[in-house]
Amino acid sequence: MAGTSHGHTPAAWTGAIITFIGFCIAGVFMVAANPLGFWAGIAVVFAGGLVGLAMRAAGLGVQKESPELIEARERAGRAQISH
Repeated sequence: MAGTSHGHTPAAWTGAIITFIGFCIAGVFMVAANPLGFWAGIAVVFAGGLVGLAMRAAGLGVQKESPELIEARERAGRAQISH
């Protein structure tokens, strides 16, 4: 995966941090035997996923490569190998 920005975007970081916080909340309330707090933590976990998806849809995630860019990269790779 070298050369990609997989996971290095504001959408990925924000979604992961919110999900982690929700996981911590659910874990604390599970140990405390509080079902309502546990389910609130699970709701925060799902909210983190939704926030990440919304931010990606807003353009803060990894952009898909165009077919022209993929073709240019393949041509450049073939040119390096042939020299």
